[in-house]
Amino acid sequence: MARRFRGESRHKVDSKGRVSIPSSFRRVLEAGDPDWTDGLRPQFVIVYGDPRRKFLEGYTMQAIEEIDRKIEAKPRGSIERQMLELTFNVQSHPTEVDNDGRIVLPQKLREKIGLTDEAYFVGSGEKFRIWNPETYESEEMSRARARFEELPPDFDVASLLDGSLEE
Repeated sequence: MARRFRGESRHKVDSKGRVSIPSSFRRVLEAGDPDWTDGLRPQFVIVYGDPRRKFLEGYTMQAIEEIDRKIEAKPRGSIERQMLELTFNVQSHPTEVDNDGRIVLPQKLREKIGLTDEAYFVGSGEKFRIWNPETYESEEMSRARARFEELPPDFDVASLLDGSLEE
């Protein structure tokens, strides 16, 4: 099984848009780049296309290739394929991790999510997300807290692995 993005961390963003990638995320990016070998820079893709989302998503090269295969399986000219191509191909940013473990986030991407001096990295299994820390706390974590508050106090979240809340 492939390595997964796990955990969360906050990192400084400099005036040029450079930000360090969490070291555990770099190991996943290396493992998910078929062309990577020791001494090379791991490559990956940042997807920013969905205008409703207030975060960026990072995908390993293997994960984006799997998405590409699924897009190619859709009928040519279909609305689904057009939306997927726009989101994952057009509105994406191929990049690489530099020798210091950093990436450069272009101004356009920083503006999309309101990133200024800090970025918040959140592991999400096959991908990771980059948030403005304040947006993450006010929107994503407040939604998560609300979901947890609806559950009984003794509810075991691991039980969701065997079913769902709707069952």
